[in-house]
Parts: sequence; C-alpha cells; structure tokens
Amino acid sequence: MNLLAPHDLTAFSPAWIAAALIALAVGYGAGLFHFRSLKTVAKRILDGDWTAVLIQVARLAVLGGLLFLFTRWGAHVLIAGAAGILLARRRVLSQTEAEL
Repeated sequence: MNLLAPHDLTAFSPAWIAAALIALAVGYGAGLFHFRSLKTVAKRILDGDWTAVLIQVARLAVLGGLLFLFTRWGAHVLIAGAAGILLARRRVLSQTEAEL
C-alpha cells in the first residue's frame, strides 16, 4: 500500500471511514489556521507591508497542497477534508460577526 495513494480502501470499511474522519479533522484545523490568519495578512497589506503578499501566496499554496493530498486518498477523503475547511470558515466568520 502506497501512503500517498491507498486505492485498496473498500467503500465503507473501517479504514475508509477513518480516513474520511481524519481528513475532516485535518481540514477543519487547516481551515481554522487559514481563515484566522487572513485578518493578520489583510492588516499587513493595508499597512503597506508587501511581504504579506508572499504570506498570502504561501497560505494558498499550503491549502492547495493539502487538498491535493486529499485527492490522492480518494474522493471521499477530498469531500470530507473540504467539508472540514468549510466548517472552519463558517466558524471563523461567525466569530468575526460576533465581534462586530
């Protein structure tokens, strides 16, 4: 079994479900980091710090790389990971709205 492409996971087996749950948790954590750091990057850009552009590109590259790794594990892992990212986005947005 190749770690980056375990295509021998049968649907709805315990390993298949565990992979999806792990991807959900990893996606949620990555989404929290990604969306919480957006406020800092935006402030730095408004202050004229152009290194924030590089940080923004790095944030997008890390998230894109993570989604690519999820695709290597299968569609169910990609969907679960993307759902985790979207759940984190909703949480960060609701916290931001509560601050306003």
